[in-house]
Order: sequence, then structure tokens, then C-alpha cells
Amino acid sequence: MVFATFSCLGMLLGEAPHQATPEPKYSELSGQDRERLEQQRALIASTVKQRYSIPALTRAKSDLPILQRPLDDQVFKKTQTYELQSLGVVFGDILASELRLRWVMMTDEFGTDPTLRFKNSSININALTMISKRVERGEHVDLQRLLDKARESLSETEKQFR
Repeated sequence: MVFATFSCLGMLLGEAPHQATPEPKYSELSGQDRERLEQQRALIASTVKQRYSIPALTRAKSDLPILQRPLDDQVFKKTQTYELQSLGVVFGDILASELRLRWVMMTDEFGTDPTLRFKNSSININALTMISKRVERGEHVDLQRLLDKARESLSETEKQFR
């Protein structure tokens, strides 16, 4: 899977920095890419509806406590990578709405995956694996804290480029 390529932002969000890697290539989501993300969103919407009687997700910050519950309740095991990455997609929608990010496809030395890109820069956040990697490492995931860290990092990065 793809890692965050902007090393400062990546380090703050728990990703390993990369040494002298080629620049990633970005492209818009294809219809197939959008369908894949929609299927992942539907999986999480179905899970929270079934387990917690939540009728719908809004892709807004108000969804954070809803998404935190399956993490705290350990609904998905470490080995359920697809489900955990689906949770990452839904969390990514919140990041996108809060931080002026947008979903694109990124191709790098690890392959091609959806990522959240900041404007037309090389700054991106890999929401797809942000949660799954932490759960797989046995870490507690605090979505509000991840959102706050991402906001702080992007704010600092923007100041540096003004």
C-alpha cells in the first residue's frame, strides 16, 4: 500500500519517511476507483447501522464518534485489512471535508492507491491505511487526535510555503 510521501506530514501521522524515492504521479479517480471507494463506504455504513442503529453517515466531523465506536469495540480484527481500510476511507471523507483535501489516485513505487491530496501539491495523506496500520501494530486509534494532528501539520506546511 501507498505511504504518505510528504515526510514531515507522514512522520507526524505515524508513517515512515522514505529516502530518495521518485516523485509520485497523481490522477483523477476513474469510475471504477469511485465505485471501489463507494463499496468501502457502504461496508462501514452497513456495519454502524447494524451494530449501533446509526441510519447514515454524513462524511462530516460529526461522524467521528460513530467511527470511533467500532475501533473502541474492536469490531474488526487486525487481520481484517479490507474492513479497516474501509474505515480509513470513511475517515478520509471527514479529513477531506475538514482540511480541503480531495481523493485522487497516486502511483508510486508501491503501486496505485487512493489518497487524499492537498490542492495540487505533493502533500498527501494516506487515509486508506492510516487506521489499518495502527490497528495491525496493536495501537489504540484516536480519530479526533489523528484529525487534529493532520490539521496542525497541514497548517504548518501551508505557512512554510507562503
